[in-house]
Amino acid sequence: MDTLLKTHNKLEFLPPLHGFAEKLGSNLSCSKLQNQEFRFGSKKPHSKWGRNGCVKASSSALLELVPETKKENLEFELPVYDPSKGLVVDLAVVGGGPAGLAVAQQVSEAGLSVCSIDPSPKLIWPNNYGVWVDEFEAMDLLDCLDTTWSGAVVFIDDHSQKDLGRPYARVNRKQLKSKMMQKCILNGVKFHQAKVIKVIHEESKSLLICNDGVTIQAAVVLDATGFSRCLVQYDKPYNPGYQVAYGILAEVEEHPFDVDKMVFMDWRDSHLNNNMELKNRNSRIPTFLYAMPFSSNRIFLEETSLVARPGVPMEDIQERMVARLRHLGIKVKSIEEDERCVIPMGGPLPVLPQRVVGIGGTAGMVHPSTGYMVARTLAAAPIVANSIVQYLGSSRTFLGDELSSEVWRDLWPIERRRQREFFCFGMDILLKLDLQGTRRFFDAFFDLEPRYWHGFLSSRLFLPELIFFGLSLFSHASNSSRIEIMSKGTLPLVNMINNLIQDKD
Repeated sequence: MDTLLKTHNKLEFLPPLHGFAEKLGSNLSCSKLQNQEFRFGSKKPHSKWGRNGCVKASSSALLELVPETKKENLEFELPVYDPSKGLVVDLAVVGGGPAGLAVAQQVSEAGLSVCSIDPSPKLIWPNNYGVWVDEFEAMDLLDCLDTTWSGAVVFIDDHSQKDLGRPYARVNRKQLKSKMMQKCILNGVKFHQAKVIKVIHEESKSLLICNDGVTIQAAVVLDATGFSRCLVQYDKPYNPGYQVAYGILAEVEEHPFDVDKMVFMDWRDSHLNNNMELKNRNSRIPTFLYAMPFSSNRIFLEETSLVARPGVPMEDIQERMVARLRHLGIKVKSIEEDERCVIPMGGPLPVLPQRVVGIGGTAGMVHPSTGYMVARTLAAAPIVANSIVQYLGSSRTFLGDELSSEVWRDLWPIERRRQREFFCFGMDILLKLDLQGTRRFFDAFFDLEPRYWHGFLSSRLFLPELIFFGLSLFSHASNSSRIEIMSKGTLPLVNMINNLIQDKD
């Protein structure tokens, strides 16, 4: 699904932990991890899968085709931050992902001074980002899409499918970053290649201590480092659901999919008929195929667990994917890149407000029911930027804690918090559904009026509309699905109502 947070060759899920490990790499702009869910570790070159011997590292042709990680950099001359001047910049952005660069670009356009801190500022993002075309059209980013499909398809089972008449696209990662970087450079943004180790807050400014010994002073600090949560503080137990996926961009001899449509979800499980142990595991915690066919012999294929707690082990995901490709007759000739991803979904919001401002994964902005985030965070960037510009403008009405408090209030107004609470309610139901229940759920979901399922997936529905969405979903559901929703959704519903009552401005 949305893959903004899926880091190529970076993440390896640790089944015993309710969290994930991240290979220490250039994507992180903060070197201090405050939570025990994260552990550094190196990725093993190949995995041994399953006791049944279906796939072994020594014999898996698929894994042998996985290339070494290739890092591609933009050919830009970046204006660097000069620490010798001792200037206090208006905004320091920690993290050079799409969300961080979008805010840096828009704040600098207003004439404020900005420093972007990232260990690899020129590195092209290695993620495959999939979006609905209308989302990028609304942000005037159609020129940053490299492949577009006229619609999408959902395979509920071997006998039922849903054709979604909503254009879908893959983001051109190089073009999107180039566009943002060029605007940042024109606006005077300075770049510092380092990781932040520590932040010290004073009354009207903050000191960011970097691992190269440089200290950067800023009136406002924005944490855009993703799930590392190294600067933004949380004060509640962190126990999210996890979306886990393994994907490959591959050249194949052929594939059975229509090149004019992307495969949004394929819940079929006939590929597991010859492996009852695996089929039983899939029946309890199902995975689906997400596929973007670029031509008759080039395709992106990703096996995904929508949400589970704890997450499905990566070896399990890979084993299911190999079985599916074999059943579909897809013979992989070569792999351009592979992608391992673990996305925390739901869980508590950070402390609101707090001195460091956040955006993206570090600010709890992942869609708790879908794992979507790229369009949501890019759409939120102007909100954060405008808020910073407004409160840090010529009048300098607010500084320090007061300023950050106002920005957080604009990022997470009560309407958005209520919306997220409903999405978490949806996630709690999905966590309890087996394969048959999941199929029944999405059979009803994609039968809804487009405004409902479009709005739900794109975070455009707010609580009053979400109530009507829920009632419509219930009316479209089969009798067995209604019984399941009532039996498994009662406690999550009570929790949601209780949380909504307690959350006040």
